Amino acid sequence: MKRRTLWACYVTLGALLLLAGNAGGTEMIDLGTLGGNLSGARAINASGDIVGYSTKTPSIADNHAFVYSGGLMHDLGTLGGKSSIARGINAIGQIVGESTTSAGYTHAFSYSGGVMHDLGTLGKNYSIAYGINNRGQVVGVSSTTVGYLHAFLYSGGVMHDLGTLAKNYSIAYGINNHGQVVGVSTTAAGDFHAFLYSGGEMQDLNTLGGKHSIARAINDAGQIVGLSTNSEHQIHAFLYSHGVMHDLGTLGGSFSIAYAINARGQVVGSSNTAAGNQHAFLYADGVMHDLGTLGGTTAAAARGINGKGDIVGYSHNSPRESHAFLLSIHP
Repeated sequence: MKRRTLWACYVTLGALLLLAGNAGGTEMIDLGTLGGNLSGARAINASGDIVGYSTKTPSIADNHAFVYSGGLMHDLGTLGGKSSIARGINAIGQIVGESTTSAGYTHAFSYSGGVMHDLGTLGKNYSIAYGINNRGQVVGVSSTTVGYLHAFLYSGGVMHDLGTLAKNYSIAYGINNHGQVVGVSTTAAGDFHAFLYSGGEMQDLNTLGGKHSIARAINDAGQIVGLSTNSEHQIHAFLYSHGVMHDLGTLGGSFSIAYAINARGQVVGSSNTAAGNQHAFLYADGVMHDLGTLGGTTAAAARGINGKGDIVGYSHNSPRESHAFLLSIHP
C-alpha cells in the first residue's frame, strides 16, 4: 500500500504539518540534531526521555530515529534501510516507530535493550507504529493481505487487525494503559471518523458537526483528543470526555489540532492565530495558551506532553531546517 493513501485523510481534512508560535513566560530548549539541519520530537515519557527523528548530515535528507536522554541525542539506527522515525515511548523506555528495511519497505518497529525489532505487517509490505503503552502494547497501521490499510494492535508478539467502522480504511494512533485504542476509520458514508476501540468493539465518536474527525491520543481516564471539522467546515481540536466531543477552539484563527493529552488532562497541539500564523498551544484549565518558538525561528509545533508538563515538538523557519525542542511548564 502506498504512503499516499495514508496521507489522503490529512489532505481531506486540511491538516497540514504544523508550523507555529509566539508566547511568553517560558523558554524552549533546542535539542539540536544528529548532525544535519532537521530534527523533530514526537513524544516524551515520565522520565523525560524524548523520541523523534533527525537527519545526520546537512547533505543527506534521510531521517534517523533518535532518543534524547541524559542531555544527548542517540541515533537508534534503522531496520537495514536508509531512514527511520521514532513516534512513541512508554514509561520503561520502549520505543516504537517505523523504518525502511534493506528491501526498501516501510515497517513498524519496537526498540528496546539496544535492539530495533521489526514488527512485521498484516500481510503486505507496509506498517507504521504510532503509540505504545506501559504494557508494551503497540498500535499503528498496516497494509493487509488484500492491500487495505487497517489499524493494528500488536500484543503478545502478534499483530492483530482491528478492522474498521465500515469500508476498508483505519489507522490507530494512540493507546492507554487499559488497552483502549483511538484512531480514525472510514464510515459507511465514506467519511473519516474518530474511533475508540475498547472491549473488542470499535465505537464511532462522530464529529463536531462536520463530516470528518481523527482521534490522536487517549489518557488513562479515557479522555481523547484530536481534530474534527465543524458545521462551518473548519478544523478544530477536540477533547472527548464522558461521551461528549468538546470544541477546544483556536488561538484566534479557524484551524487547530490536538496531538497529545497527559494524565492531568493537559492538551498540546497547534492552531492558527487571527493573523493566520500557526502556533503551538497548551490547553489547560479551559484555556488555550500560545507556547512560542525557539529563538530565531518563526514557527513551532507541540507534539507530546508528559505528566509533569514537559512538552516536546519542533520549531523552524523552514520545514527543511527544523529543530526539536523541550519546554517545561511546571514550576
